[in-house]
Amino acid sequence: MKACARLSVECDSRGDSVVRELRSASPLTLMPRPAARTGGKHAVVHLVGSMTAPLGGDELDLRIRVGAGARLLLRGIAATLALPGHHPGGSRSSVHVEVDDGGTLEYLPEHTVLTRRAEHRAELRVELGARARMRCREILVLGRSGEVPGSLRTSTHVTRQGTPLLRQTLDPGDARRRASAGHLASARVVANEPMMWGSDPPAPVSGDWWSLVPLAAGGSVASAVAADAVTARRRLAEAVRGHPDGTELAKEHW
Repeated sequence: MKACARLSVECDSRGDSVVRELRSASPLTLMPRPAARTGGKHAVVHLVGSMTAPLGGDELDLRIRVGAGARLLLRGIAATLALPGHHPGGSRSSVHVEVDDGGTLEYLPEHTVLTRRAEHRAELRVELGARARMRCREILVLGRSGEVPGSLRTSTHVTRQGTPLLRQTLDPGDARRRASAGHLASARVVANEPMMWGSDPPAPVSGDWWSLVPLAAGGSVASAVAADAVTARRRLAEAVRGHPDGTELAKEHW
């Protein structure tokens, strides 16, 4: 199955963030929240998995654009389950993002669970304009309870006006590699959150299996590992609170 969904948000004449284009393609179903319930200053859209996906052979593509000065909160409402399928080559998902000058994107999907025998590849590409802000959460669960996960490779590429800010790839590898203290130390859940958001932390900070690291060209990345998703989210939230704008980032804009 191939599916491509599109979402575009812009500022109107009153300065409110409004959805200009919304095109769902199952299983990528986009559900906007009424502007009356958000106050209009930011648009809230929920990403709903409307059928079982991704399966082996699936190719899913989500394209997001945030216009100058607009603000978008795109949230997931349920976990994604990566499953094997009848077609060779595994499954692939890609998210392409453009945030124009002064725009803001919060992309906060729920976690992705990699099941046994699944082969999944995921890519996020973000292009930021001047003064654009972005945060993107990624929580990966390597196998269900007591299950050996399949293969996974994720990549994140963030640029601002053509200047690379982040190039990151995660490949958990086999059981021996995952058990290494220099890799995942047997953690089953890996969480990351790149943040290109106002001020940056002046130096790396860390705690109990979490870290917050500034990037050389601007921005920072919060990371955490844990044995379960609940603990991973708690540790990631702790890392995010260490950001200079942590109070703002911790707010929930439902």
